[in-house]
Amino acid sequence: MKTAFAFATLLASAAAFAPQAKPAFNTQIAAQDFLEAEPYYDQSTVPVNVYKNKAPFTGKIVSTKRIVGPKATGETCHIIIDHEGDFPYWEGQSWGVMPPGVREKDGKPHSVRLYSIASSRYGDDMTGKTGSLCVRRATYWCPELKADDPAKKGICSNFLCDTKPGDEVQMTGPAGKVMLMPEEDPKTDLIMVATGTGIAPYRGFIRRLFAEDTPAASAYKGEAWLFLGVANSDALLYDDEFQEAKKKFPDNFRIDYALSREQENKKGGKMYIQDKVEEYADEIFTKLDNGAHIYFCGLKGMMPGIQDMLKGVAADKGIDYDEWLKGLKKSKQWHVEVY
Repeated sequence: MKTAFAFATLLASAAAFAPQAKPAFNTQIAAQDFLEAEPYYDQSTVPVNVYKNKAPFTGKIVSTKRIVGPKATGETCHIIIDHEGDFPYWEGQSWGVMPPGVREKDGKPHSVRLYSIASSRYGDDMTGKTGSLCVRRATYWCPELKADDPAKKGICSNFLCDTKPGDEVQMTGPAGKVMLMPEEDPKTDLIMVATGTGIAPYRGFIRRLFAEDTPAASAYKGEAWLFLGVANSDALLYDDEFQEAKKKFPDNFRIDYALSREQENKKGGKMYIQDKVEEYADEIFTKLDNGAHIYFCGLKGMMPGIQDMLKGVAADKGIDYDEWLKGLKKSKQWHVEVY
């Protein structure tokens, strides 16, 4: 029995990143095509705000796992939540989480915190009954105490990172349509720029395109290009999955990391996300001119540096940056979700 189980596990693992020319054994595993619109790229039926603050959904924790190494700056967890198929969402949307308890200052319930969903609509187990979040534990270092001040820790992130299997989570949403993937033209290039847990929606994209047997995966002929900025190698998120996707689909998936404490930019300073993107500025501008979509997700502090860099590149090219950006927004090629 153990041998049979191990073999089944091996098959499921291999199928997760099977190439587009599917191997024979993949016929034993159900395709991920049962949660699709008709046609699959039609976004008119995307669910939005099905569950609200006054009538939230109750999900159950399947697992909570630390996913960064010992030298990472802070703790980031991958949290899988069971919704029994009753809380559908699309890649790029967010879930609201209502932490238990009340605020000390007025006794009212804590406000909802939004988290980008870090799985495809089929969930990590591909059953369509779970969804995942990527959450960094928010702490506050007190210089006087020379320690973390528990009174100032993030209420919701600490609640989520401390959850155990079976714990209940009150949820709202799904929220947002700004980060959805454009799937009507399968040749569309995607440029995905993230800092830290801003990687979440892109993991959903990458699983949908390169790890699952979806109509979108079968059709996709473009290039998905991921830029991720973190402090060091130990803080990289989902790197094993991304490397596997790159290995299987070298012509359709690219990865570039900006490791601020390990790499230098061309000026000899720390390598931040805007510096890494700037290295490929000519190619990125060309892709955008040809209809590529560019996404930004992460802390809002990432955007001024990115926009200043793009402005400088545009000036060097003799391009009116404001007009160029207005054009991208008008054609819905510019997607931003920062917090």
